[in-house]
Amino acid sequence: MLGGTEEPPPAFYSLSGVGPVPPVTASPAVRSNRAPTLVVNPPRAAPGFDSQHIIYVREPYRLAYFAHSEWIDTPARMIAPRIVAALEGTGAFHAVVLAPSVAASSLRLDVDIIRLQHEFDHSPSRARFTLRAYLVDSDSRQVLAWREFDEAVVAVEDNPYGGVMAANSAVQQVLQRLANFCADAAGNWQPAPETSQQTGEAPKRGKSKGRQEKRTSQG
Repeated sequence: MLGGTEEPPPAFYSLSGVGPVPPVTASPAVRSNRAPTLVVNPPRAAPGFDSQHIIYVREPYRLAYFAHSEWIDTPARMIAPRIVAALEGTGAFHAVVLAPSVAASSLRLDVDIIRLQHEFDHSPSRARFTLRAYLVDSDSRQVLAWREFDEAVVAVEDNPYGGVMAANSAVQQVLQRLANFCADAAGNWQPAPETSQQTGEAPKRGKSKGRQEKRTSQG
């Protein structure tokens, strides 16, 4: 009544991908019963990328977000199940589960989302997705391998929807590379030999010593 205009309702977008991640051909050794179980920790997002805002950049180091366009959830939560699906498709693991889980695992995958942004400092604009992954031995807690993946995809339109489409494509490409990376690392992984404590057997040296002490006391 005062002559004001209503703001348009926000538009919500998803990171559902542009199709299934193509399967990776794993070696016969990896596909055996000795294949490890992998637990994927929930991805962690860098500050500024841990909300539902769709981030864009017009100049270096300055982040902004669209006022009327948002993700339906945080990128980390949307990407997590897609990571699991991509890794399952490799056939390199006995099972792939998302933490928290009660399943015993041989390997653990830690993922950091470094950036997911629509960049307007180039023409045409593009969406950039950067992810860092660490594959960890669950028993020794040693980092077996790590890699940073970065993909930039040109947007067909210089608007939020164009950026969302490009972001989905960039995520798809990164997940494909991540799946290959984890499958290769799993193929080189060897389980630690079982110790006497794990098998429940007493150390042989201790047994021999005990018999010697017994014979000495009898003498």
